Amino acid sequence: MAQPAWDEIRTAFQVARLGTVSGAAEVLGVHHATVIRHIDALEKTLGTKLFQRHARGYTPTEAGRDLLTVAQTTEEQFAQLSSRIKGQGEVVGGELTITSIAGIADLLVPVLTAFQDLFPLVQVRFLTDMRVFRLDYGEAHVAIRAGATPEEPDNVAQPLPPIRTALYASRGYIARHGQPKDESDFANHRFVCVDSETTRAPFYRWLRNTVPASAISFRGTEPAALEEAVLQGAGIGFSAVYKASANPDLVEILPPRPEWDAPLWIVTHVDLHRTRKVQAFLTHLKEAAKTWPV
Repeated sequence: MAQPAWDEIRTAFQVARLGTVSGAAEVLGVHHATVIRHIDALEKTLGTKLFQRHARGYTPTEAGRDLLTVAQTTEEQFAQLSSRIKGQGEVVGGELTITSIAGIADLLVPVLTAFQDLFPLVQVRFLTDMRVFRLDYGEAHVAIRAGATPEEPDNVAQPLPPIRTALYASRGYIARHGQPKDESDFANHRFVCVDSETTRAPFYRWLRNTVPASAISFRGTEPAALEEAVLQGAGIGFSAVYKASANPDLVEILPPRPEWDAPLWIVTHVDLHRTRKVQAFLTHLKEAAKTWPV
């Protein structure tokens, strides 16, 4: 039996991923007739239907789903290889992808721009997302993560200064609602909290365990939105100490506690860790972090 061409497999992968011929054609930069021809040829070579055709698009059959799994793994492995090759050059330049937890851009962006001043050939991609980016698949060169020590066997983890957190209210909130006498008075106040009940942030877990659910009057997913809600007087909420100390409109309700600290980690994959570009950035980041007001 003839072996299917990689172009045909790649085309089928995009059709399975996107569900339409037009979507696959756009991603691949080819005419939609080419996509149909590739699918027909691949099905003929394999002797089976890979898709159910219908008015809304293409739905993978069981064989199509099997092909999608194999093709996706191949794509990811190629992306990983490509990222490693790109990181092996001697010149500190090209794309540098940094992923980070949300909420600390004010610390990291100055570091990134200063790094570009030192190495003008570097093109920065700074990505924040709820998901954890896969360094082993080449999705990023460096990740900034919070929480327990990362334990993936192929990653290198190095500590950064932890972010200290305390509980604050705006002066406007206190003028309208007063200031809690102590924790026993929390039920009589309004609080700002992250929307997720499964949050990994230790201070938000403490808040959910301490404050009645009825007292949490403002919930959100974006750290900047929660900080702004506290500033606008929506309720009492957490802020990083270094941010709150620079804002005279915030009043400390409870001081920082060690168990509320958010440990930060620089994480790199072992295959990219020793490349010149990554090493240059790690050195720069660790020096800059010594001056962070955390």
